[in-house]
Amino acid sequence: MTFHYQSAEEIGQAYRTSDITPIDVTESLLSRIEQIDRELLSYATVMRDQALEEAEAATRMLKDGKDLGALHGIPIAVKDLCYTKGTKTMGGTAVLEDFVPDFDSTVVSKLKSAGAVLLGKLNLTEGAMGGYNPRRQAPKNPWNFSKWAGSSSSGSGSATAAGLCTGSLGSDTGGSIRFPSAACGIVGIKPTYGRVSRYGVLDLAQSLDHVGPMTRNVVDAAIILNAISGLDENDATTRASQPVSVDEIKNTDLNGVRIGYDHAYSYDDVDSEIANLVLDTLEVFKDRGAVIVDMEMPTVEDYLGAWKVLCSAEAFDAHSAHYPSRSEDYGLWFKGWLENGAEVSAVDYIAANNDRIKCNTLISEAFSEIDAMICPSTINFPHEVDDSVHYGPMDSMRGTSFQRFTVPFDYNGYPTISLPCGFGSRGMPASLQLVGKPLSEELICKIAYSYESSTEWHMRHPFS
Repeated sequence: MTFHYQSAEEIGQAYRTSDITPIDVTESLLSRIEQIDRELLSYATVMRDQALEEAEAATRMLKDGKDLGALHGIPIAVKDLCYTKGTKTMGGTAVLEDFVPDFDSTVVSKLKSAGAVLLGKLNLTEGAMGGYNPRRQAPKNPWNFSKWAGSSSSGSGSATAAGLCTGSLGSDTGGSIRFPSAACGIVGIKPTYGRVSRYGVLDLAQSLDHVGPMTRNVVDAAIILNAISGLDENDATTRASQPVSVDEIKNTDLNGVRIGYDHAYSYDDVDSEIANLVLDTLEVFKDRGAVIVDMEMPTVEDYLGAWKVLCSAEAFDAHSAHYPSRSEDYGLWFKGWLENGAEVSAVDYIAANNDRIKCNTLISEAFSEIDAMICPSTINFPHEVDDSVHYGPMDSMRGTSFQRFTVPFDYNGYPTISLPCGFGSRGMPASLQLVGKPLSEELICKIAYSYESSTEWHMRHPFS
């Protein structure tokens, strides 16, 4: 029996109603990783022995009547930014290729407490930015190996879409949950800033970093989000939040929910196929009772340049232990990013932060009459990639309009969920993004599920 495209809910039900065990599912997924990932390159480290030990423990507990809940025995993988005790955490770099943490990050600890089985660590761009270190592998897009797999959480997107884990964790500083979710045709939640602890997660830019789930359906994403959310005394930015109710998510009645849509923001300079697929989703939401509100987003492009200043300066600070002292060990792409950060003055940083604040204020005003907003996740389908794109030097796209749907919501920390909404004429997935107000993850998951339950896009997979 195969389990690779089954959901956490389906697998959990099988544990509790049949003879299937966490050992069976874990062994099946480890076998699939061995068969497929030699070409897909999504995993940085496969934690085979530990995963089997955790699966055996989860199996024993279920037999003894000890059930930890929805993630009990569910095989998960995490982006290789998250500390894992006794296992390398490389962050896509060469400078950390021998770094073995002596404790788990809070998100990993929470997954383990929920009974999840940790399959391994997933590949990413160097330092979670735009390009790869030459000593690290670039994951392939499972829909087309020649296409971009998304930004830094590329391994998470690739592995999840290809059925090499039931779900995964990614991180998002400028779009790195949403880009790979869109590119690989899966669901990704960038939670409210502070809802999920970043303790024990390598920084790119501390004021912008978010950690969130990447899965093949909305409910699984909500289940993982519940497991990793909450206050953490080790991360002063964390905030209390109510769990997302799966029962409420599955109530597809959207009567009275006000969903904003800005036609110009979602359509102008966006690939016409993506723009039209997103536009088509409005009818589904109307059928579910939602009120579609014509809204006007600010001209966010005026403020995107500030992201490069803030992110590169904070990245330079985060890597101060290794850069510039070990600059020769950095790849061309990320070295260029750090060089840019080194040149940012205090005056530059303050000016950029002021632009961020202005953008946040304008978006808050735009959201005043709505409950959530709908827009694309990306302006284009995944582009062709090669070594020059992957390994540098740094491209010229950072901080430009391709981030219009992502960066503003890293600035203000609003929660977002991305989910597939169709396929283009060349067979690549398109993605819808729903944006909510702070701590409204339950609502945007409910809206997303109402769409998902009306379509079959999340049921399509790149290969058997």
